[in-house]
Amino acid sequence: MFERLREDIQTVFAKDPAARSMAEVICCYPGLHALWSHRLAHFLWQRKLRLLARLLSHISRFLTGIEIHPGARVGRRFFIDHGAGVVIGETAEIGDDVLLYQGVVLGGTTSQKKKRHPTIGNNVVIGAGAIALGAITIDDGARIGSGSVVVKSVPPGTTVVGIPGKIVKDHRRPFMELEHGKLPDPVAEAIRLVLKEQDKLEERLRKLESSSGIVAHQDELREKRKKFERDLSEGGRR
Repeated sequence: MFERLREDIQTVFAKDPAARSMAEVICCYPGLHALWSHRLAHFLWQRKLRLLARLLSHISRFLTGIEIHPGARVGRRFFIDHGAGVVIGETAEIGDDVLLYQGVVLGGTTSQKKKRHPTIGNNVVIGAGAIALGAITIDDGARIGSGSVVVKSVPPGTTVVGIPGKIVKDHRRPFMELEHGKLPDPVAEAIRLVLKEQDKLEERLRKLESSSGIVAHQDELREKRKKFERDLSEGGRR
């Protein structure tokens, strides 16, 4: 028991550079408090003390802002960074070395009493505000970008972003870092492709107008487009 508690504290130091002392970690990390509370609630849940388990989980939610159903299964070296707004459903299963940021939801999509929440593999990172719904599997080493909504299973070692979540990178090896500011933007990429295709069409049109002796007027939208492209490029570099 004490070995597991020590491991939980070491996990905080390993995954949060803001952690400075053991006293700070023990007293000031709601993600750690929620995990310890869940361990006890899950112990009670497995022994059919369901009301007592739910009551303990409810108190933990009030104190930490993190809701973990006592029926959920959580692996080792699990860490919730910041934690506010995290919700983990009853049939969710979480592997080892998983990192969740604030606002993550592992939710269900059916009212039937069966497996209805996600299964998270080992070495998975889920960014702030991301939502995973249904009895899907987010496999080992996957990373889910901030604000994404995942409704389909994610292969191992892939990065998923967007609504609904799309695979944008396949690195096939586990990562624990999730550089939120450097994730690809599939919407921006789609816009760039449309603009590129438009450039080709405009060039063809200019050639036709020139060969036909038609005088083309200055495009009023040209300057607005240039400003939009600058904003798009600056947003991609942030």
